[in-house]
Amino acid sequence: MEKLLHRHRKWLEALAVACVAVLGLVALHALIQEVHIRDIKAALHALDTWRIAAALGLTALSYFLLTLYDVLALRIIDRPLPYRTAALASLTSYTLSHNLGFSLLTGGSARYRIYTAAGLMPADIVRVIAAASMTFWSGVIMMAGIALLAHPALMHLGPLTLTPVMQRMIGVALLTGLAGLAMLLHVRKGIIQIWHWHVPRPSAKQAMMQPVLAALDLAAASAALYFLVPGASADQFPLFFLGYALAMVTALLTHVPGGIGVFEAVMVAALPGVDHAQLLAALILYRLIYYILPLLVAATALAIHEHRRLRQSRLARLGTATLGAASMITRGIAPLFLSIMVFLGGVVLLVSGSLPAIPDRLHMLRHILPLPFVEASHIAASLVGTGLLLLAPGLYRRLDAAFLLTRTLLISGAIFSLFKGFDYEEAIILSGMAGVLQLARPAFYRRTALTSALGNPGSIAAIASFVALAIWLGFFAYRHVSYQQDLWWQFTWNGNASRFLRATFAIAVALLCVSVMRLFGHAQPPAATPGDMAIKACEPALQHASRTDAFLALTGDKRFLRSASGDALLMYQVQGQSWIVMGDPIGPQGEWPDLLWRIREMADAAQGRLLLYQIGKEVMPLAVDLGLQLIKYGEEAKVALPDFSLDRPELKSLRYAERRAMREGASFAIIPSAQVRQHLPELRALSDSWLKAKAQSEKAFSIGRFDPHYLMQFDCATVLYEGRIVAFANIWATPNRQELSVDLMRHAETMPYGTMDFLFAHLMQWGQQQGYQWFNLGLAPLSGIEARRLAPIWARIGGLLYRHGDAIYSFEGLRAYKDKFAPEWEARYIAAPYGLGMFRALLDLQTLVGGGRMSVATPKKLALVA
Repeated sequence: MEKLLHRHRKWLEALAVACVAVLGLVALHALIQEVHIRDIKAALHALDTWRIAAALGLTALSYFLLTLYDVLALRIIDRPLPYRTAALASLTSYTLSHNLGFSLLTGGSARYRIYTAAGLMPADIVRVIAAASMTFWSGVIMMAGIALLAHPALMHLGPLTLTPVMQRMIGVALLTGLAGLAMLLHVRKGIIQIWHWHVPRPSAKQAMMQPVLAALDLAAASAALYFLVPGASADQFPLFFLGYALAMVTALLTHVPGGIGVFEAVMVAALPGVDHAQLLAALILYRLIYYILPLLVAATALAIHEHRRLRQSRLARLGTATLGAASMITRGIAPLFLSIMVFLGGVVLLVSGSLPAIPDRLHMLRHILPLPFVEASHIAASLVGTGLLLLAPGLYRRLDAAFLLTRTLLISGAIFSLFKGFDYEEAIILSGMAGVLQLARPAFYRRTALTSALGNPGSIAAIASFVALAIWLGFFAYRHVSYQQDLWWQFTWNGNASRFLRATFAIAVALLCVSVMRLFGHAQPPAATPGDMAIKACEPALQHASRTDAFLALTGDKRFLRSASGDALLMYQVQGQSWIVMGDPIGPQGEWPDLLWRIREMADAAQGRLLLYQIGKEVMPLAVDLGLQLIKYGEEAKVALPDFSLDRPELKSLRYAERRAMREGASFAIIPSAQVRQHLPELRALSDSWLKAKAQSEKAFSIGRFDPHYLMQFDCATVLYEGRIVAFANIWATPNRQELSVDLMRHAETMPYGTMDFLFAHLMQWGQQQGYQWFNLGLAPLSGIEARRLAPIWARIGGLLYRHGDAIYSFEGLRAYKDKFAPEWEARYIAAPYGLGMFRALLDLQTLVGGGRMSVATPKKLALVA
């Protein structure tokens, strides 16, 4: 049961919050059963302009004081930052938490993004949040104590009645406790621990500033609402604040987004003496002024901020010294704010569609538009509102199709708002949202299936043209028909106009459904261009190669990402949604970080997964910075050639095999690359027989295949027996003579004993004579993995396969074979996404290595291509 609850914890929490919200709305409905919508509208229209202006001014003051929460918190933890940074973090954090609830998750994430960019460590950000929370709650206690002391009348809290004496006693206790806490902070030094948080103890001055600052903020926030209640006098403010504080704390504890329903229900219940219609009108307007308006201001500020950063980065970018625009905007929080803004825009349209239109405006439209247009606009506006709710998550994910459709719906919603009831206020808000969204256009850079498939301007123009043509033909054919409101529902043999209208509506619905269905799909990976796979362009980087696996760049099945200088590159391929990089980047290590971040950004923009395959220890720190999980794949065997000698005792078995093959008539020869062409028919026949005998097919990506163009670029090591080639391998040799290895190895079924040992031994001796430092024997998959009880599950599975996987492949046998050369072992790793993304990326890797075919015996193929 406990495991089941833990597995579905998020869904259960969401269900609990939804239930609380429903209960709040039910309670609110019970409290205001006798209130009519006309009374609320009358109360809104009766509000004086100066009251609204006062509420706006007090809201601005409250949010200014909220920014000082973070300024003070940064000083408490001794990490002061410029006011602009602290104000942006505070404004975004509190506007998010006010509207969404879950303050630690929503507001904390906003602070995290801004403060990490400013250089704060995560631990410091947690301390800022803790210090700001202490400031807020100390202000609640201080204001509650003052209000209880100042309130002279009886207070009824359900069955409980508080007399003035009891209220003053509680108020004195609260203020005394707060003062005692401040004195305790002054006397004792050190760290304050709140649950798992450790916060530096504020100084006496800072401890005094905390409740005063929060009390002023709460006074301003509650006064903004109080000014919106007609007839409220100054002597009633203490009681009003107590109700406000109770409603606010209840909404915070329930985590209902924005406290919707809960805040209003508690306010109505706590203030029975206030006219319910006037209080509800004030609460509605307060929602707009204190919650929605600051969110729109924050979203606009962030959109402008991101737009300016983009322009500055374009002007300041020099070579690879500056990150690209995509990575810059990824770290921003503008998409989060814009998604919330659009979601609220959808709510506005849905709420407006549920409320009666203003009669005077409808009467004005009667003389301008036919009734069917008004009715259709009303339905369309509600559909647009629903669409905005559905598209908001796509904006948060930075999807380009979500941006395009949202912008279209916002503009359409503004038009429909005018047509359905001349709601110009909604039209202005939605148009403003579309403008703000347009400012942040570069933030939505992730391509989707919709824009990749239909993103061709020609195809879009063709679809739009023919749909418009069909609709125009219909209206032209039935231009003499009187479009009455019941025309939609006429089903007669001669009802052609009705059929046209219904067919047009069906076309619109079908296009919308197809668009939404395709919206969140992944875009097809970009097709490789000749420049992406141009082998000639790899030659400068290969001159800097220190590892022989760099020559996999010449197999012809990879794409390349080059540095600005051209001296470094990485090779990769796209399989499914996985962007798979083969080995370490090639070239100077100083240019590696930029290459890896660029491929990371390219994969992210395509909603893809990045996987680094067979990387070494030099890339490990970069892989961690990229946010990838490191998995040990195996160990690579390397023989030091300067000290290589068959006479060494540990090479006894190798010496025996080499000498026996020689006694049976084997001989070693190297075919220069210029002469490989004339031996290709013999090598081809040998390769085909080997594949047939092993029941194997050619592999790809991480190993070469028998391709004449590929083989003719290398010297070829061969073993001759009775005048024919019985074994061969193409030779990889780095220009700096750092490493020597082989790639494609094939041999005949009938050959002398120890032929392959003979080939390796003589090739190592040849490399020693040529001055090479290392001979790379390749990888032993799953070798060297510690499969202990507390090891990760992938390590335990790998260890189990290594020890008991003989039915799949002889992993221990491969390690034992390479051990007879007395090599040094070097670990190689895979860097993959966390969670299910790693499994999917590994499946794509297997498909890629198998030449486009998925292998059933996955570990076996991994071993074969190592």
